[in-house]
Amino acid sequence: MTSTATEPVATPDSTAKVWMRRAARLIAIMRPFLLLLAIGGIAYMAYSHWGEVSDTLSKMPWYGVAASGISLLLGMTFGWLTWQTLVDSMGRPTGYAVGARIMLVSQLGKYLPGSVWAYVLQLELGRKAKVSRARLFTATLMYVAVSSIISLVLGLMALPLLLDETPQAAWVFLLVPVGLVWLHPRMLAKSGEFVLKLLRRPPVTLRLTWPLVAKLTGLTVLSYAFLGLHLWLLAKSVSSADLSMVMLCVGAIAVGLTLGVVAFILPSGAGVRELVIVAALASTMPRGEAVALALVSRLMFTVADVVSAGVAALFGRRALSRTERDAAAAAGPVDAGSAPKAAAGVSSGSGTANEPPARD
Repeated sequence: MTSTATEPVATPDSTAKVWMRRAARLIAIMRPFLLLLAIGGIAYMAYSHWGEVSDTLSKMPWYGVAASGISLLLGMTFGWLTWQTLVDSMGRPTGYAVGARIMLVSQLGKYLPGSVWAYVLQLELGRKAKVSRARLFTATLMYVAVSSIISLVLGLMALPLLLDETPQAAWVFLLVPVGLVWLHPRMLAKSGEFVLKLLRRPPVTLRLTWPLVAKLTGLTVLSYAFLGLHLWLLAKSVSSADLSMVMLCVGAIAVGLTLGVVAFILPSGAGVRELVIVAALASTMPRGEAVALALVSRLMFTVADVVSAGVAALFGRRALSRTERDAAAAAGPVDAGSAPKAAAGVSSGSGTANEPPARD
């Protein structure tokens, strides 16, 4: 009597996991080469127009850079408030200091090799603040969706200034209503739930309302407006940029940031944002000046990320320490017999239901 080994049967889930692992390995292999290619492209643009680039950098006044930096920080602040609003709408408010620590500190992960470190860091900071993974992931997903739609709408609104060069692009205005329809609360919620299902994440019922979507839209528009003003102030400091150019800068920075998110293989979308900014600004100024402004903007974004993360980490840590002290004071002394049970209850729960409200 012969026995035969039972061959394992491949299921759709196991096949999908295999392909996802292969894709992850391929991305890990391609990432360094693509990063070198992006850096090389930026370096080539700077070298080929070095005369104009160096002249632009030399005549850029400190007060213009300072005003641009303040506008940049304001834009980042409104972006964080958009994400914070989404997180707080899904459960107990985290408090602004704790929320800023989770959001702004985790952004430093995008500069590390690999495409998931910002998300991993965000989850770890959320765990310490007792905010569930599903809540953070869903809030970040909806934040990216809303900001992407708004950025494309703002980018399309900047087209009139570019149509002199490419009048055949006027048909793109037909996409504006599509983006606005996608901001309908029901459409937005269904899209988010579909993506969660596609990524095999825990299902979350999204209850989006018109007031909430309106608030998210307003905060996102303010964020992109100040980020675009940051670019315009840089341009104004070295050229005769008029007010009509503000919309061009807002649209360029909005579309550049969104495409940088899509190009997740590259750290912080390196090279993608610069290409968009140079292409937009070159329609109103010499290409060398546009390259210089794109490089300075990139450097200022990096400095602003580090500064905002440092401030958020300081205040967020203090807020967490204060919350833990308040929780310990409210719990009172615990006798030796009940200590093991209390510890078991904390470790087995979700970590959010029985905690005192987070404070700033």
